[in-house]
Amino acid sequence: MKRLVIKIGSNILASAEQGLNTKRLHAITKDISNIVDRGYEAVIVSSGAIAAGLKKLGLKEKPKDIKLKQAAAAIGQSSLMWAYEQGFADFHKKVAQVLLTRDDITNRLRYINAKNTLFTLLSYGIIPVINENDPVAVDEIKFGDNDVLAALVAGLVEADMLIILSDVEGLYTKDPKHKDAELIGSVDEITPDDIEKIAGGRGSAVSTGGMYSKVLAARQATNYGIPVVIMSGKKSGLLANLLNGEKIGTYFKPNKERLSSKKGWIAYGLKSKGAVYLDDGAVKALTTQGKSLLPSGIIKIEGHFDIGDAVSCMSKEGKKIAKGLTNYSSQDIEQIKGRKTSEIEKVLGYKYSDEVIHRDNLVVV
Repeated sequence: MKRLVIKIGSNILASAEQGLNTKRLHAITKDISNIVDRGYEAVIVSSGAIAAGLKKLGLKEKPKDIKLKQAAAAIGQSSLMWAYEQGFADFHKKVAQVLLTRDDITNRLRYINAKNTLFTLLSYGIIPVINENDPVAVDEIKFGDNDVLAALVAGLVEADMLIILSDVEGLYTKDPKHKDAELIGSVDEITPDDIEKIAGGRGSAVSTGGMYSKVLAARQATNYGIPVVIMSGKKSGLLANLLNGEKIGTYFKPNKERLSSKKGWIAYGLKSKGAVYLDDGAVKALTTQGKSLLPSGIIKIEGHFDIGDAVSCMSKEGKKIAKGLTNYSSQDIEQIKGRKTSEIEKVLGYKYSDEVIHRDNLVVV
């Protein structure tokens, strides 16, 4: 294990009342510097810009107005990066700021450019500090919270582990405020009925996520084949202890089969523009036989999409079973659904491909 993505939450770094907690941030930079000195590569996904800016604006909680959020982020981002710059400089480390929006992930060229930039920074021994570009992001292009962004970054840089630093020790059997709450040491599989249900709840006045968003991020990263640890970010030395093999926080076991970077991008970087509903034969072909999606297996279309858009593949019952990049528009598929591949050219007057979605561009979910 070499490359780590470390997500640092707002509650650890800042508060609306006090602004940036520079003492805690300095302790975290020390811990990360220590593991970098041991040969690890670290990529930081940091929250805290909006929270850091609230105090300067004289606000006590995160505003609902998006323009005010963006203003707080613009003010706080410079303070946050300056604190990282100073903190790591004390340990002879250099940092680089990387701001991302959803558009940077959904656009394949920008996704690859971001990947190349991050790999170049790491090759020079520089620690990237990534945040969502809040001053320009709007609801349509926001990740939702930095836990989701951290999972996407883990896939982007092909990380060996995602470590989420939280204001609690990890995932508990119930709200850790209860005396009988127990820390869950490891999770083999994240399921909606138990693990996601346990993690339900909202975040704080300064963060957009909570334990639920962290578990969803863990599910995404483990589906990439990347192990995840949720642990406390309020205690010094834990990061080194974890990498020494100590059991700390909650460990989420990765899937055995690791998604390629491209398929991870399709599965989690793109938003579906529509859906195609499949018969039982097509569902089986995709899920158990590793085959491409042919027009003969499609029974219904939903939404409007163009060639190259991401679409969800649904069972007759409405369960999402796959996602992929379509070779045909919704208008074309409406005409060729249920037909054999040999009939495509006759119906449309042309044929891009035998497959509506080729298996190389399809991810079973």
